Amino acid sequence: MNLKEIHAGTKQLAGADLQDEDLAGADLSRANLAGANLTGASLIAARLTGARLDGATLMGCDLSRADLRANLLGANLMQSDLSEADLRGSNLRGANLMQANLTRAVFTGAFLSGANLMGVNLSGVDLRGADLRGANLSNANLQYANLRQANLQGAVLTEANLEAADLQDANLAGANAAGANLLCAEIEGANLDGTNLSGACVRGTKLDQG
Repeated sequence: MNLKEIHAGTKQLAGADLQDEDLAGADLSRANLAGANLTGASLIAARLTGARLDGATLMGCDLSRADLRANLLGANLMQSDLSEADLRGSNLRGANLMQANLTRAVFTGAFLSGANLMGVNLSGVDLRGADLRGANLSNANLQYANLRQANLQGAVLTEANLEAADLQDANLAGANAAGANLLCAEIEGANLDGTNLSGACVRGTKLDQG
Protein backbone atom coordinates (compact mmCIF):
# COMPACT_ATOMS: atom_id res chain seq x y z
CA MET A 1 0.00 0.00 0.00
CA ASN A 2 1.33 3.41 -0.99
CA LEU A 3 1.16 5.59 2.11
CA LYS A 4 1.53 8.74 0.03
CA GLU A 5 -1.72 7.84 -1.71
CA ILE A 6 -3.43 7.41 1.66
CA HIS A 7 -2.24 10.78 2.92
CA ALA A 8 -3.28 12.26 -0.44
CA GLY A 9 -6.84 11.15 0.14
CA THR A 10 -7.23 7.54 -1.02
CA LYS A 11 -10.29 6.19 0.81
CA GLN A 12 -10.94 2.76 -0.76
CA LEU A 13 -8.91 0.58 1.59
CA ALA A 14 -11.16 -2.39 2.25
CA GLY A 15 -9.08 -5.43 3.18
CA ALA A 16 -5.83 -3.44 2.97
CA ASP A 17 -2.75 -4.69 4.81
CA LEU A 18 -1.59 -1.72 6.89
CA GLN A 19 0.11 -3.64 9.67
CA ASP A 20 2.58 -1.53 11.68
CA GLU A 21 2.13 1.46 9.33
CA ASP A 22 2.46 5.05 10.55
CA LEU A 23 -0.83 6.82 9.85
CA ALA A 24 -0.65 9.30 12.70
CA GLY A 25 -2.74 12.38 11.95
CA ALA A 26 -4.06 10.93 8.69
CA ASP A 27 -7.44 12.09 7.40
CA LEU A 28 -9.33 8.84 6.86
CA SER A 29 -12.80 10.25 7.39
CA ARG A 30 -15.39 8.20 5.49
CA ALA A 31 -12.67 5.79 4.34
CA ASN A 32 -13.60 2.17 3.64
CA LEU A 33 -11.30 0.10 5.86
CA ALA A 34 -13.66 -2.82 6.27
CA GLY A 35 -11.72 -5.98 7.03
CA ALA A 36 -8.39 -4.13 6.91
CA ASN A 37 -5.38 -5.32 8.89
CA LEU A 38 -4.15 -2.45 11.06
CA THR A 39 -2.36 -4.56 13.67
CA GLY A 40 0.22 -2.45 15.48
CA ALA A 41 -0.43 0.59 13.29
CA SER A 42 -0.11 4.15 14.57
CA LEU A 43 -3.29 6.19 14.12
CA ILE A 44 -2.58 8.77 16.79
CA ALA A 45 -4.96 11.73 16.37
CA ALA A 46 -6.17 10.31 13.05
CA ARG A 47 -9.56 11.43 11.71
CA LEU A 48 -11.82 8.44 11.08
CA THR A 49 -15.20 10.14 11.27
CA GLY A 50 -17.75 8.10 9.36
CA ALA A 51 -15.16 5.51 8.36
CA ARG A 52 -15.95 1.82 7.86
CA LEU A 53 -13.82 -0.37 10.11
CA ASP A 54 -16.27 -3.23 10.43
CA GLY A 55 -14.43 -6.50 10.82
CA ALA A 56 -11.06 -4.71 10.88
CA THR A 57 -8.14 -6.00 12.93
CA LEU A 58 -6.78 -3.24 15.17
CA MET A 59 -4.88 -5.32 17.72
CA GLY A 60 -2.21 -3.30 19.50
CA CYS A 61 -3.09 -0.27 17.39
CA ASP A 62 -2.36 3.22 18.78
CA LEU A 63 -5.62 5.14 18.37
CA SER A 64 -5.00 7.64 21.15
CA ARG A 65 -6.75 10.97 20.56
CA ALA A 66 -8.26 9.63 17.32
CA ASP A 67 -11.70 10.65 16.11
CA LEU A 68 -13.35 7.23 15.97
CA ARG A 69 -16.96 8.18 15.44
CA ALA A 70 -17.06 5.30 13.00
CA ASN A 71 -18.44 1.86 12.19
CA LEU A 72 -16.37 -0.64 14.21
CA LEU A 73 -18.86 -3.48 14.07
CA GLY A 74 -17.11 -6.69 15.14
CA ALA A 75 -13.68 -5.02 15.06
CA ASN A 76 -10.81 -6.55 17.00
CA LEU A 77 -9.42 -3.80 19.25
CA MET A 78 -7.69 -6.10 21.72
CA GLN A 79 -4.72 -4.41 23.45
CA SER A 80 -5.27 -1.21 21.45
CA ASP A 81 -4.66 2.26 22.88
CA LEU A 82 -7.90 4.26 22.78
CA SER A 83 -6.92 6.79 25.41
CA GLU A 84 -8.70 10.12 24.89
CA ALA A 85 -10.31 8.80 21.70
CA ASP A 86 -13.66 10.20 20.60
CA LEU A 87 -16.10 7.29 20.19
CA ARG A 88 -19.35 9.20 20.59
CA GLY A 89 -22.13 7.33 18.81
CA SER A 90 -19.70 4.79 17.37
CA ASN A 91 -20.91 1.35 16.32
CA LEU A 92 -18.89 -1.13 18.39
CA ARG A 93 -21.42 -3.94 18.40
CA GLY A 94 -19.68 -7.25 18.98
CA ALA A 95 -16.24 -5.61 19.10
CA ASN A 96 -13.41 -7.09 21.15
CA LEU A 97 -11.93 -4.51 23.52
CA MET A 98 -10.14 -6.81 25.94
CA GLN A 99 -6.98 -5.33 27.46
CA ALA A 100 -7.56 -2.05 25.60
CA ASN A 101 -6.46 1.26 27.15
CA LEU A 102 -9.62 3.36 27.41
CA THR A 103 -8.33 6.11 29.71
CA ARG A 104 -10.41 9.28 29.23
CA ALA A 105 -12.08 7.86 26.11
CA VAL A 106 -15.59 9.17 25.39
CA PHE A 107 -18.31 6.61 24.55
CA THR A 108 -21.39 8.82 24.95
CA GLY A 109 -24.24 7.23 23.00
CA ALA A 110 -21.99 4.50 21.60
CA PHE A 111 -23.41 1.14 20.52
CA LEU A 112 -21.57 -1.60 22.43
CA SER A 113 -24.15 -4.36 22.52
CA GLY A 114 -22.50 -7.76 22.67
CA ALA A 115 -19.03 -6.20 22.97
CA ASN A 116 -16.29 -7.97 24.92
CA LEU A 117 -15.10 -5.63 27.68
CA MET A 118 -14.10 -8.32 30.15
CA GLY A 119 -11.57 -7.02 32.66
CA VAL A 120 -11.22 -3.68 30.87
CA ASN A 121 -10.37 -0.50 32.80
CA LEU A 122 -13.25 1.94 32.25
CA SER A 123 -12.62 3.97 35.38
CA GLY A 124 -14.09 7.45 34.98
CA VAL A 125 -15.06 6.82 31.34
CA ASP A 126 -18.09 8.63 29.90
CA LEU A 127 -20.66 6.01 28.83
CA ARG A 128 -23.78 8.13 29.14
CA GLY A 129 -26.63 6.72 27.09
CA ALA A 130 -24.44 3.94 25.68
CA ASP A 131 -26.05 0.72 24.43
CA LEU A 132 -24.36 -2.08 26.38
CA ARG A 133 -27.04 -4.72 26.03
CA GLY A 134 -25.56 -8.18 26.45
CA ALA A 135 -22.03 -6.79 26.74
CA ASN A 136 -19.46 -8.75 28.74
CA LEU A 137 -18.20 -6.45 31.50
CA SER A 138 -17.21 -9.13 33.97
CA ASN A 139 -14.31 -8.06 36.19
CA ALA A 140 -14.26 -4.66 34.46
CA ASN A 141 -13.25 -1.57 36.41
CA LEU A 142 -16.13 0.92 36.13
CA GLN A 143 -15.23 2.92 39.21
CA TYR A 144 -16.58 6.47 38.88
CA ALA A 145 -17.78 5.72 35.33
CA ASN A 146 -20.71 7.74 34.01
CA LEU A 147 -23.37 5.22 32.98
CA ARG A 148 -26.33 7.51 33.34
CA GLN A 149 -29.20 6.35 31.09
CA ALA A 150 -27.02 3.56 29.68
CA ASN A 151 -28.75 0.39 28.51
CA LEU A 152 -27.17 -2.58 30.32
CA GLN A 153 -30.05 -4.96 29.78
CA GLY A 154 -28.76 -8.53 30.00
CA ALA A 155 -25.16 -7.37 30.44
CA VAL A 156 -22.65 -9.49 32.35
CA LEU A 157 -21.28 -7.48 35.27
CA THR A 158 -20.07 -10.29 37.51
CA GLU A 159 -17.32 -9.16 39.88
CA ALA A 160 -17.26 -5.75 38.16
CA ASN A 161 -16.11 -2.72 40.15
CA LEU A 162 -18.89 -0.12 39.98
CA GLU A 163 -17.84 1.80 43.07
CA ALA A 164 -19.22 5.36 42.94
CA ALA A 165 -20.40 4.82 39.35
CA ASP A 166 -23.33 6.91 38.11
CA LEU A 167 -26.08 4.47 37.11
CA GLN A 168 -28.97 6.89 37.44
CA ASP A 169 -31.84 6.00 35.09
CA ALA A 170 -29.76 3.15 33.61
CA ASN A 171 -31.47 -0.04 32.42
CA LEU A 172 -30.03 -3.07 34.25
CA ALA A 173 -32.98 -5.35 33.64
CA GLY A 174 -31.86 -8.97 33.53
CA ALA A 175 -28.20 -8.04 34.04
CA ASN A 176 -25.94 -10.38 35.98
CA ALA A 177 -24.15 -8.31 38.62
CA ALA A 178 -23.33 -11.15 40.99
CA GLY A 179 -20.40 -10.26 43.21
CA ALA A 180 -20.20 -6.74 41.77
CA ASN A 181 -18.96 -3.83 43.87
CA LEU A 182 -21.67 -1.13 43.90
CA LEU A 183 -20.31 0.70 46.93
CA CYS A 184 -21.76 4.23 46.96
CA ALA A 185 -23.02 3.88 43.37
CA GLU A 186 -25.77 6.27 42.26
CA ILE A 187 -28.68 4.08 41.14
CA GLU A 188 -31.69 6.38 41.49
CA GLY A 189 -34.20 5.65 38.75
CA ALA A 190 -32.32 2.58 37.52
CA ASN A 191 -34.32 -0.38 36.22
CA LEU A 192 -33.24 -3.40 38.29
CA ASP A 193 -35.99 -5.79 37.21
CA GLY A 194 -34.54 -9.29 37.25
CA THR A 195 -31.02 -8.04 38.00
CA ASN A 196 -28.87 -10.64 39.74
CA LEU A 197 -27.22 -8.90 42.70
CA SER A 198 -26.31 -12.00 44.68
CA GLY A 199 -23.14 -11.38 46.65
CA ALA A 200 -22.93 -7.79 45.40
CA CYS A 201 -21.77 -4.97 47.66
CA VAL A 202 -24.53 -2.36 47.80
CA ARG A 203 -23.35 -0.34 50.80
CA GLY A 204 -24.08 3.33 50.43
CA THR A 205 -26.75 2.80 47.77
CA LYS A 206 -30.52 3.07 48.11
CA LEU A 207 -30.52 -0.76 48.23
CA ASP A 208 -28.50 -0.70 51.43
CA GLN A 209 -30.64 -2.25 54.14
CA GLY A 210 -28.50 -1.09 56.95
